[in-house]
Amino acid sequence: MNVVEYLCREARRITSSSLSRLPSAEQWVRERKERWRAFVEMLGLNEYLDGKPRGAPEYEVTGVIERDGYKIEKLYFESLPGLYVTCNLYVPEEKGAKPAALYLCGHAFDQKHHYQLHGHKLAGLGFVTLIVETIQKGEVRGHHHGPYHRGWFNWYSLGYTPAGVEVWNAVRALDLLQRLPGVDSSRMGATGISGGGAMTWFTAAVDDRVKAAAPVCSTGTVESHVCKRTLDHHCDCMFWINTRMWDMPDVGALIAPRPLLIVAAARDWIYDVQSVKVVYERLKPLYEMLGAPENLRLVVTPSGHSYHEDSRVAIYAWFIKHLRGAEPDLEALRAYDREPVEEVESQRLRVFAEPPQDERVSTVHEWFARPAEAPAIKTAEDLERFKERVLQALRRAPFAWFPDEPCNLDVRVELEQEDEKWIGYRISFTSEEGWRLKMQVYRPKDVEPPVPVLLLVTESGRSLTFGEPLSGGLDPTVARAVVEVRGVGETSWGSEIQWFVRRAAMLVGRTVASMRVYDALRALEVLEQLEWVDRSRMGIMGSGEMSVVAVYAALLRGGLRAVVLHNPPPSHNIPSNPDGTGPAVELLGVLRVLDLPVATGLLWPAELVFLGPRSAAYAWTEELYLKLGPPGKERHVKQLSEWQPCSLAR
Repeated sequence: MNVVEYLCREARRITSSSLSRLPSAEQWVRERKERWRAFVEMLGLNEYLDGKPRGAPEYEVTGVIERDGYKIEKLYFESLPGLYVTCNLYVPEEKGAKPAALYLCGHAFDQKHHYQLHGHKLAGLGFVTLIVETIQKGEVRGHHHGPYHRGWFNWYSLGYTPAGVEVWNAVRALDLLQRLPGVDSSRMGATGISGGGAMTWFTAAVDDRVKAAAPVCSTGTVESHVCKRTLDHHCDCMFWINTRMWDMPDVGALIAPRPLLIVAAARDWIYDVQSVKVVYERLKPLYEMLGAPENLRLVVTPSGHSYHEDSRVAIYAWFIKHLRGAEPDLEALRAYDREPVEEVESQRLRVFAEPPQDERVSTVHEWFARPAEAPAIKTAEDLERFKERVLQALRRAPFAWFPDEPCNLDVRVELEQEDEKWIGYRISFTSEEGWRLKMQVYRPKDVEPPVPVLLLVTESGRSLTFGEPLSGGLDPTVARAVVEVRGVGETSWGSEIQWFVRRAAMLVGRTVASMRVYDALRALEVLEQLEWVDRSRMGIMGSGEMSVVAVYAALLRGGLRAVVLHNPPPSHNIPSNPDGTGPAVELLGVLRVLDLPVATGLLWPAELVFLGPRSAAYAWTEELYLKLGPPGKERHVKQLSEWQPCSLAR
């Protein structure tokens, strides 16, 4: 199996399982709160949507444009200090409390100008309409394209997606609408196209104040994104960090039974219309079970990735029905949609003459997701308590995808070898269904069993044949095993596909590093099955990005006697290359729990060996080992011949 086939298989599993089994309506209502928490966490909003009172944001109007029957207010607010959100508010003249529409912009430049038609038309229908710009292409610019264009795959480790920022801004926009005079806060809806459609899905899912949602050209399944490669077209804001292996029906389920109009295009360049129908068909039984089948509708227009007269009219009718409580006249609405609108020139719609000097929009990706701080550990008991919490968190997020029932290892000794000093075994095994991996084991010929063993997680496809160069000088009484985890040697894939692999892996709840950690754990199981191996004296070694694999395999397994790290990365919070090459050390959401030096420190009392130089970031690790003392040991060596592995050797 190659990596693309594997990712596609896992994507199909996610899509096929999404809402495949529904409990009773009563149980569903009970489960919804936990599902809401899960989605909020995958958006990176658990610290923001924490249930604490927040009030409405202060806002400032910088100008007003008078139109026939309504006005346009140019305003901004700060959703967090320095996180400026620029908007245009379309306010009908009619008296009394009016329904409101939150319009969330897509990926067009000059957004308030590009999407203004929807403000004019909805205001003409009596809806107070707030057009909200994105951080990517609004007046104050931030970044959406982290992994997509810049190689910032560390966003995955942070649990950061720009969708989280956009949803937070949308929630604060609802807070603002709720406080405005003339707005009936019990009748607020949301809509938008493309990226704005995705934010409509997500905002309606997390905020019940959205009483009717109409996402446009923004619906697809994980299967379609991975297997049909529509993922390649999509900005990073279009996805949550998929630790729970959800699909779009799971998001829609948080909207149910509120009115949801799904609008799609038959010839959408970046969405597969068949996958839209899958989402709709999965949601139908839920809406029926909750007694509101009429609140779910699918409209497919004969067009590409764009609005169509049919989609606009459908949205008008949806909001009139569900926010105004009136029956829409479709023919009248069609005629209304065809009426020309005099657009306002771009410059007149601008909120700022210049971006505020204290803006933090351009750096929001650096501070919105807050990494966990290193803990204060004073005793071995402190460490064990913290480690228990860490292991629970790791199994709930970056490693949640690990199979509940591992497949048969099917260990086969394919070749036996012998020379004056060593007996060699070329072994193959199945780490996960479809992945057949190779390992070369070197057993010292003159050492009576049980024999200690060091597992070397190699980066090179040459190591099985020529040995792992870094193992030179290792105590000859210690067996060594060199394993090719996936992506190395016979299962390797080219660098030209790495960008897709890393992005698609996130969509199926994995990363390259987490898959390799699983392979290393299975390789340790293989070694345990060899009758001559001393199971009480096993260790693991990794270099560079494979150091991450070694650390987490040792942490999850427990009980290893030694961990050898060569040139370990200083952190999970380091960028990679725009084409997807570079160190693949990301683990989904891991930085919310701990960083690599802390994970390494939690290996105590295993003997920890730094081979060659190490980053100053590991000072915390070294201090912890020094503080806790024996039986844990921490060493620095320039080559393995300097290491006397008392923890492994006899």
